[in-house]
Parts: sequence; structure tokens; C-alpha cells
Amino acid sequence: MSRINLRTFFAISFLCFIVLLTASLTIVLSMKSSNEIKDEIGDSTSNIAYQMSDKLDFFMWSRYSEIEMLSQLNLFKEDQNNNDKKVLINSLQESIPAFSWVGLTDANGNIVVSTDDILTGANIAERPVFKEATKQPFIGDVHEAVLLAELLPNPSGVPLEFVDISFPIVNNNGDFKGVLATHLSWEWSREIENSIIKPYRKNLENSKQMEVFIVSSSDQTILLGPEKMLGKTLSPNILKREYALNNSWEIKKWSDGKEYLTGYSIGDGYLNYPGLDWTIIVRIPVEQAFTSVKNLQDYTILIGIIAAVIFAILGWFLASKISTPLNEISKAANQLKEGNKVDIPQFKRIKDLHVLSVSLREMVATITETKSELGQMKRLAHNDSLTGLPNRIALYSYIDKKLESEANEKYLFLFLDLDGFKDVNDTYGHQAGDQLLKVVANRLQQLAEEDDFVGRLGGDEFIIIARSKTSSPLEEGKELGQQIIESINKSISLNEKDEVVIKCSIGGAIWPDYSIEPDDIIQLADEALYQSKRTGKNKFTFYKI
Repeated sequence: MSRINLRTFFAISFLCFIVLLTASLTIVLSMKSSNEIKDEIGDSTSNIAYQMSDKLDFFMWSRYSEIEMLSQLNLFKEDQNNNDKKVLINSLQESIPAFSWVGLTDANGNIVVSTDDILTGANIAERPVFKEATKQPFIGDVHEAVLLAELLPNPSGVPLEFVDISFPIVNNNGDFKGVLATHLSWEWSREIENSIIKPYRKNLENSKQMEVFIVSSSDQTILLGPEKMLGKTLSPNILKREYALNNSWEIKKWSDGKEYLTGYSIGDGYLNYPGLDWTIIVRIPVEQAFTSVKNLQDYTILIGIIAAVIFAILGWFLASKISTPLNEISKAANQLKEGNKVDIPQFKRIKDLHVLSVSLREMVATITETKSELGQMKRLAHNDSLTGLPNRIALYSYIDKKLESEANEKYLFLFLDLDGFKDVNDTYGHQAGDQLLKVVANRLQQLAEEDDFVGRLGGDEFIIIARSKTSSPLEEGKELGQQIIESINKSISLNEKDEVVIKCSIGGAIWPDYSIEPDDIIQLADEALYQSKRTGKNKFTFYKI
């Protein structure tokens, strides 16, 4: 029975594996990326609706507050000074053109003064702007005002629509004196719409298809939207109040039979302005809204196909590089296991694959296990697990190797302890304390020379052993100690919001001037450290013989 060539077997297997892997990754990544992008686009749409709602409420609150402020002025509570009242409301209209008309009535609904004297002398006692405001502030939804519209300039010829705001006028004795009423031109809503939509349209293809709707809460009438839909009632299937309350988005089929990405928000007022519960809806045709998703899917599939072809070709050439006899590899692997240094040759026959796998598995397992265990034992034995600095065992190993081989040199032993470290742990928690210790360890390493020893002995205690480079080790030690204090005293970030400044006390001793025994030098440096703490902390002290 003939056996297939290993190169062919490997190339076919590699091709199948890569095709399956690439197809799986392409599908998974495409779906995940597409869903994430859809969520981002949907959230962006609902965010536009929210911004529109927020700006509408803020604008109405501003106008509501301005009329409320005027209604509280003593000038409007008096029966005289009508000229002053007229000057004031005309100034208001001049400053804020959105006030199409402002008027003050007496207690019977007769208009006493008004902007540009429009409707002055007329009686509006039966109109909601007066009747509803006799006892409390009134806000009227969007409506047409036929009589007023005929008296106001209207160059566009489009029917004028208004929003009413009126406040009762009550004098200091509690007597009802009349109503301060205003009609706000609905045109300002278009300006707000344009100010919000314009930045988004710069980044969207066919952006003119993005449409904004403002829907009345009382009768679901479209107050703002495409001209052909104004005044019509929105379908209950589209107008879901729970969507608006949650500032969410959905894909909805509208009355024209098309599906739209639909974002919702609701105008629920601002501060003391109660709001009119307008529902704000932003819609974009689905095919336009998710164009980038479709492009991403097509691009991902194309890249997947190209990757599969490239890796299949690479697999074929890779197979040719490993087609040397399996028996030779097995022998080489066994020699490596016995400790002989040899090069593993390439294989070319698949019938010996089992022998190769067994030999290599044993060899790699033996080497890897031994090396891993030794490395792990050495790391645990000689390094602090938190900061990575050498520990006490590494300290004495350093002393045995370094100091005994350089008997003619002098070494500075600096013993360091942090001042107030317990307060950091108590205030910010042990995790923050661990972060502080890591930063301190890093700063000490930056100050040390290549041959110096920097270690953590436990808690907040650190030790530095540095070879003296001058004939004045005392001065050299003081300079190094001061550098350490200045470095440690710099602000340390514990997390994204908390920073602390930590102090440190340092004690120093010189080997072998003070003693030839390193343990004695460490003890003397420790005593000098506590001398630093007793005399004020955050300072360096050499042990005095």
C-alpha cells in the first residue's frame, strides 16, 4: 500500500485547517464587529434625538423663566406706568425675536399693553392663554393663531404656528391683576434642528435622508418633520413611549412600508419648566444607516479569502522545508534527551511520525519541566513577589559574592523605611499601598548604578548597597540619601483619582569601616534609620561610631 508524501499530506491538512479557521474567524469577527457598529450607530441616532429634546427643553425653560421673571416685577402688578411696561416687553421681543408677541391683560382679559400694540384693547378672556393662566402658569402646545398670524409679518407665506406661555399677575395683597401672555414662534424649532443635525450630516452619506420629528403628547400629532407629514397622527406602532423614556432606538417599519433606524427621546422639562412631553424621533433609512456595516462585512470576507489562499501557499512551501527522514530526527531527539548536543534534522516520511512524536514529546517535556521548575524555584527564592526586587535571600547571596571578592572597596549600606505608609493602607486600602511600594521600588532602581544592590526586605523596608566611588564615602552617602528622599517625595498616583506624597527615613553605615561583618553594618544602618525617625523623619542619618 503506497504512502502519501508528507509534503502533500501537510499541505492539504494545512490548507483545510486554514480555510476552516479563516472562515470561522471571518464569520465571528464580522458578526461581532457588525453588531457593535450597529449599536454605535443606533446609540448615535438616539443621542441626536436626546440632544434635540434637551435643546428644546432648555430653550423653552429659558423663555419660561424670562416670562416668569417679568411677571414677578412690581411694575406689572401696578395699574399705572403702562408706557414703562410697553417699553419693557418691546425690549424683550427685540432681544429675543422668538417672542412673536407679548401682551399684558387686566383681570377681565382685556389686553392693556402689547408688543407693537398688536391686539391692544382686544379681549382674550375666552382663550386658553388667559383662562388657563388665571391661577397658575400655563404652557400651550404648538397651534395656529389665526387672528395673530394675520397681524404679524410673514414673508415666507407658510402658516405661522406658536407655543403659548402665560403667567398670572398677582399683587402683593394676593389680588389677581391679569395675565402676562406670550406667543413663541415655532420657527425656532427648525433652527435647533439644523444646529444639531448639521454636524452629523458631514459624516453620513446621503445625509439628507436623516429626518427629525417632534410629536405632540396629547394627540400624537407631528409638530415638526417632513412637510408632507406635518399635522398627521403618528402610528402607535412607531410611537412607543417606553422607547422615548429610555432614550433607545429600534428598527421600525413606517407607514411608507420602508424600514428605518429610529431613535427616540422625550422632552420631560428642565429645572422648574415642566415640559410638554414632546416625543423626539430621529429616523434614517436602514440601508443608508448601516452602509458601513455592509462594507465591513464585504471587506472582512474578501480579506478572509485572500488570507486563506496566502496561507495555503505558505503551507505548501513550509511542508517542503521539513521533509527529512524521521528516523534521523528520532535518533537526534534521543541523543538530546541523554544530554548530547546535536542538531535535529528535517523529516520526509510520514510513517515515522509516531516515533518522532514520542521522542520529541519526552525530550521537550524533560527539558521544559526541568528548566521551568528551576527557574520558578530561583525566582521565588530570590525575588520579592510584589515589586520584583531582590529579597533578603538575594541580599546575602550578593554579600557573599560581591563583598568578599572586593575586600579593598568600601560600600555604602542605606536602610530605608517609608514614613506614613500605614496611613496610606488605612486610608486608600492595601491595593493602593501595593501600588505605592511598586512605584518606590522603581524609583530606587532608577537611582542605583548597574552594580548596586536594591532590595526589599519586607513591608515598607528597603536596602541599597552601593560601592563608594570617592575618597569621601560619608559625603557620597549623604548625597545619595538626599537624592533618594527627593525622588520618593515626588507625588505618587495610586489610581485614576488619588495621589499621595510619601516621606522616607534613611539610615546609613559604611562597610568595612564600621565592621567587617555585613550583618553588623545592616544593624548599624537600621539604628541610624531610627535615629532619623526620632529626629524628625524624612531625613538621612549616618551611624555615628
